[in-house]
Amino acid sequence: MQPTTSRRATFALGLSALGLSSPAMAQQAAEAPPRPPRPPEVVRGFSRQRLKAFEPALMAEAARGSYPGCVAIIARGAEVVHFEAYGHQDAARTKPMRRDSIFLQASMTKPITSVAAMMLVEEGKMKLSDPIADFLPELANLKVELRREGQPTEDVAPSRQPRVQDLLRHSAGFVYADSAPSTRIRDMHNNLNIAAADAPITGDEMLRRLGTIPLAHQPGTMFHYSVATDVLGLLVERVAGMPLDRFFVQRITGPLGMKDTAWFVPAEKRDRLAEALDSDPLKARMWRAYRIMENEAGRSYFKGGAGLVSTAGDYIRFAQMVANGGIYGGRRYLSAPMVNYMLSNHIQGMGGTPESSTGPGYGFGLGFGVRLQDGLGVAPGSTGDAMWAGAWGTSFTIDRAEGLVAVFMAQGPSRRGHTRMLFKNLVYGAMVESRR
Repeated sequence: MQPTTSRRATFALGLSALGLSSPAMAQQAAEAPPRPPRPPEVVRGFSRQRLKAFEPALMAEAARGSYPGCVAIIARGAEVVHFEAYGHQDAARTKPMRRDSIFLQASMTKPITSVAAMMLVEEGKMKLSDPIADFLPELANLKVELRREGQPTEDVAPSRQPRVQDLLRHSAGFVYADSAPSTRIRDMHNNLNIAAADAPITGDEMLRRLGTIPLAHQPGTMFHYSVATDVLGLLVERVAGMPLDRFFVQRITGPLGMKDTAWFVPAEKRDRLAEALDSDPLKARMWRAYRIMENEAGRSYFKGGAGLVSTAGDYIRFAQMVANGGIYGGRRYLSAPMVNYMLSNHIQGMGGTPESSTGPGYGFGLGFGVRLQDGLGVAPGSTGDAMWAGAWGTSFTIDRAEGLVAVFMAQGPSRRGHTRMLFKNLVYGAMVESRR
């Protein structure tokens, strides 16, 4: 295990390895009037003493079998105040967890794909109101499954075509197989290998097959978490004229310095790959579906909703860019109004909720869960904070009102709902000074 957060080197990471403090911020700080002396144990409003609570709490989760180990990183005001690894990296518990351990991101891929799509919107290459069939003609003849109690199901025409915005906010009518409202739609998804869980499948073939499956809801009426972001990734490829992995490297992960964020783990990095415990009942089935040891480029589509691997140090760069209003390290990725728009609630008046991922009190924006008010949530936060999480046990929160970005990395799928809320409680419990 690595030393606790009292080391000066931990806090210096904000100015060095992660580069979260820009020269402009440093100049502003130098020109600011002197502040009254602060207690030495408080750094950016975080208590060093309270940050020590992370170790016993997170190690207790390892001891009870939630995961072998984890990594926690917190930045405030673009400065890292906590970056530690706890427990073990491997299922056998023989390797200490590292701060640069690599984790399967699962659905934490979705916010990055959503940013990629909004870049194209900013550039005038598509609009949120565009029907997706304009770019994906394989989906031009979608039907909607009509379910009525006591009557046979019927496939009917959609009231309108799914739009780009529907992909971003999960209101197109698509589903994941496991959450399908009918056994028919579930079986079609599984039998046609839509999620590429059983074997590689090209993007063109996936879209052709998906076009034969009825939507579960009329477009624009229901938030239903789904393969929509996988479809969005394929749409980005069509509009940008390049594979999704190349778009990410050229436009997002490369410029941000996310050097360990990719679609597969090359041999030279596999000694850093974090594992779930073999006792986790979800591990075996999920591992078969995430073929991260193979570079399937050209044989299978890049899943914009679930395909990436990354590290805590990488992902916080992306999250900090969003928290900064679309800028990081002097480079702009999105305009500030576009980020504000993405982090607004886009599912008001619809059915459905992201509660299974966010807990109560959240709506959904364009790729992010967004908090609707201070209350109702089962963990602290601020109105407008943004978060998302991955099925393997990763999560992040962006609280712009508090100047906070926090990322949690673990591989513990069966306990992920519990551990993501535990992490948020620890983060806010260590924050002794509020900016609100």
